Parts: sequence; structure tokens; C-alpha cells
Amino acid sequence: MRVNSAARRVRSSVTGGTGGMTTRPYIGNSARSAYPCALFQGPPRRIATLVGGVDCRVRHHQGAACPGSAVPRRDVALAALVIAIWGVNFVAANIAMESLPPLLMAALRFTLVALPAVFFVRPPGNGVRAVVLSGLFMGTLQFGLLYSAMMLGMPAGLASLVLQVQPILTVMIAAALLGERPNRTQVIGIVIGLVGMTIVGWQFLAHAPLLPFAMTIAAAAGWAAGNVVTRHSPPRTGFSLVVWSALVPPVPLLILSFFLEGWSRDADALAHVTLRSVGGLAFVAYGASMIGYGLWNLLLSRHAAATVAPWSMFVPVIGAIAAFAYNGERPTPLGILGGAVTVVGVLIALGVGRRWLARGGRAAVDRPDAVPAAEPPGL
Repeated sequence: MRVNSAARRVRSSVTGGTGGMTTRPYIGNSARSAYPCALFQGPPRRIATLVGGVDCRVRHHQGAACPGSAVPRRDVALAALVIAIWGVNFVAANIAMESLPPLLMAALRFTLVALPAVFFVRPPGNGVRAVVLSGLFMGTLQFGLLYSAMMLGMPAGLASLVLQVQPILTVMIAAALLGERPNRTQVIGIVIGLVGMTIVGWQFLAHAPLLPFAMTIAAAAGWAAGNVVTRHSPPRTGFSLVVWSALVPPVPLLILSFFLEGWSRDADALAHVTLRSVGGLAFVAYGASMIGYGLWNLLLSRHAAATVAPWSMFVPVIGAIAAFAYNGERPTPLGILGGAVTVVGVLIALGVGRRWLARGGRAAVDRPDAVPAAEPPGL
């Protein structure tokens, strides 16, 4: 959004503080209409707009939220698109695994994501280490453990629920390593969402085998660790990180497939793969990975982990709807109740009803990272 000439006039004042002298620009009154941020509310005054060294106006220009402001509608729409894709993804994965072993399917998934796109997409610019760690955590660890757990008896419905413990793990890791402390509203919302998912999965929990259950929790931890890596080292674009990090998982997943599924089984599956399974694999690779994780990484680079992570709690709800449309699987009354509780928890975590829960407390700060340089060094 272009700011008029009056808003471009910046006057600097110097204020003292415990960390030394801080330069604070003055934004003209006309800028308030251009940027509906909480910083611009109230009468004209000298206000600090430098957060992490980046002017609030620059953040709005690049699509990021100002501290204390709501998530932009565009980012809400992107998050809704991600959870819709990921919800349908479990049905697509089941279709792909009708003729492909799980680990082999995962290896093929990331191979399709990386090739040939890696020859046409610029590197993400956040360093080799961040790209490798992202591929290991969100690719090899998450899907290697998840698909192995499903092969060992973890029900697909329960797997989709248990994997959504990721938000609480993401918030915990981000708080420990990045200092991003969730506010009370976010904690309450996440806890309510977890209670809702527990209600939905209660009918499965009594019969869940212990080892696959623990492996699925570890898969969620891998996803959470990958979220924090992306948050700590934001890529040039979320899509570029998805493509380049996809170079990491295929070889480890193929090795796991060789030992756990057997070379002969893999060869036979490739020789007799059906078009139906190929279609499911294409959706998993290009829809869930390239589009879904590309947008997810983009959102993590713009907003605090505690703001983005709760959105994934919607995935089991969308998955239940997709399963009903796909094979007529009807949710139980307990499942409907749990889904409703989950939705309420996510909405609270995202700030709906914050005024009632905070009781006059200060609004949470959705703290974006400093905007990456136009030409970041390294990979």
C-alpha cells in the first residue's frame, strides 16, 4: 500500500533507555488511515514504530502484521487454504498407499517435490544448515515416523489427531529457544483445542498400540522442530524452502523402506502402481507439500509460532469431513462434540474473545521476524 507524502515525513527524536539511545521516527497523522495498526490508534503523538529494526510501514508493505494488530485477512485466508489441503491430504495419502508402501510413497513424494523444481526455483537464502534441518525434521523424521507408525498399526484417524499435538510442542520449543512466550489467551485456546482432539480420538485411544502411538508423538515433535527452524531462519519464500529442503528426505526414506518394507515389495509396487495411486501421490506432493507447506512456511516467517501453530488443529475436523465425503464415514456424536470444542479452542488461540479472556490485560504481540535481506547470503 502506497503512503502519501505526508505519511512519508519522518522526524526523529532521541529517547534514553537502559540499552542506550534509541531513534524513534514520528509518523504523520495521515499514516493512521493507511495502516490500521494498533500503534496508530488514538490522538497524534510521537510513537515508536521500530520493532526488530524494521519500520512498521515496511511490515505492512510486505504483508506482515504490526505488533498488537490482528492477523491480516489475507494471511487468514492462506491459513484456511492450508488446513483445507492438509485435511483432504489424509484421504489422498490413503489412496496413494493402496498400491504403494508408506515409506516408499513418502520418498517418492519428496522426490516429486524437489525434481525438477529445484532447477527453476531460487535457493531459500536462509543457509544450508536451516535447509538441511528443515528437510530432516519436517520430511524424514515427521513422515518417516508417521508412516512407519501407520504400517505398525496406528489407525489413520488417530494418527491425524495425535499429530496435532504439534501446536503445543511448537509453542514450547519456540518459548525455550526463541523466547516467544505465548500469552494467556493462546495457552487457554491451545489447551481447549487439545481437549477437543482428545474427545474426538477417545474411541481410538483405548485400542492404540503403544509403540506406534509414541512414534506418532515423535513425528509431531519433528514437525514442531521444523516449524521453529523456519521461524528462526526465515526463507526468502516459503515455496523455495519446501523445494530445496525436499532434497534431503528421499535417500533416508528409501533406506528405511529397504529395511522395513523390503526391496522386493517396493519393486513389485512400482511395477503394478495404479493411476489412482499416482493421482493420490500427485496431490500429496504438489498439493500438501508444495502448496501447503510453502504457505505454512510463509506464515511462520510473518507471524509468531504461537499465532500460526494453532491453525493445524483444524486439520482433523476437515479430515473427518473429507472422509465422510470420500467413503461415507459418519462422525459419531462424540466426534462432533470434540470437533466443536477444537474449533472453539483454535478461535480463542487466534484471538477471538481475547477481550473477555484478557480482562483488560495487554494484547498479545504477534512478533514477526526482521524482514530478510533482498539478497540473503548463502543457500
